[in-house]
Amino acid sequence: MKIIDLHCDTISKLYKFSGRQGLRSNELHVDLEKLRQAGSKAQFFALFLDKNNLPAGTDSYQIFLEMLDVFKKELAKNSDMVSLARNYSELQKNESEGKISAFLTIEEGAVLQGKLSNLKKIYRLGVRLITLTWNYPNEIGFPNMKNYKDKGLTPFGNEVIREMNHLGMIIDVSHLSDKGFYDVINLSRKPVIASHSNARSLHNHPRNLTDDMIKLIGEQGGVIGINFNSYFLGDTKISTIADIIKHIKHVKKVGGSDVIALGSDYDGISCQLELKNIGQIPNLIYTLEKYGFSDDDIDKFTYKNVERVIKDVLN
Repeated sequence: MKIIDLHCDTISKLYKFSGRQGLRSNELHVDLEKLRQAGSKAQFFALFLDKNNLPAGTDSYQIFLEMLDVFKKELAKNSDMVSLARNYSELQKNESEGKISAFLTIEEGAVLQGKLSNLKKIYRLGVRLITLTWNYPNEIGFPNMKNYKDKGLTPFGNEVIREMNHLGMIIDVSHLSDKGFYDVINLSRKPVIASHSNARSLHNHPRNLTDDMIKLIGEQGGVIGINFNSYFLGDTKISTIADIIKHIKHVKKVGGSDVIALGSDYDGISCQLELKNIGQIPNLIYTLEKYGFSDDDIDKFTYKNVERVIKDVLN
């Protein structure tokens, strides 16, 4: 059993805890011991920033650097279990050494502060995926809220897409406005992903993807990480395995088996969870087997589809 999860906010939580908890073992949804229990091959760790709630006298880029320092220190302290990965060859090397790969991502493109030079800097610092927007407009584009539905990428946003293609970075459209989504699809020359999004036709929330969006991501060779947050799964306050599987089945039906992936959003969600932490992912896999998913489709969902995107996009 292997898994690659596209999105968790664990490092941002550890940053807030100021050293009171660590990555090896903690009380959060994700730690290295739970990842090993789940059979993790790789975890994408997001540095999440809310520019409207930064400490006084700081800016998004400064907080990014402070979170990056937490990430690097945790990897150094736990080098027997985990190592940074920036591409497919490093992913394979880490696996051969018995280590989990940690891919570094940013959730909230305001970190760039409207400067392509900052994009190049964060690439050199190891970031390989950017979630372009969060819940408010930034220099790149607009969030997927009803009042921003028809707002697309900014001119700077267009530049960011081109440069991310050039550098070899994964473009993440989760949280992006509907018009912004289509701008990205039309502009990007490489596969794009939605790291933690579900199906809008099953639950009509603007954070979820329409069937047309699901098809387009699949046609471009991208993936959609299924989000465990109950607010995006259905009308109940509890995130259940059954609801998660409904979205997996629908995304597979619309976009094909090559588009389904895991995007838990662990440590970024506060709802009640049937899968209480990432160590319980095997329970989801066993249930997929009971629902009649083939071994091949399960492997695609849990890690192979994301591996393909890593090969296709990351230089």
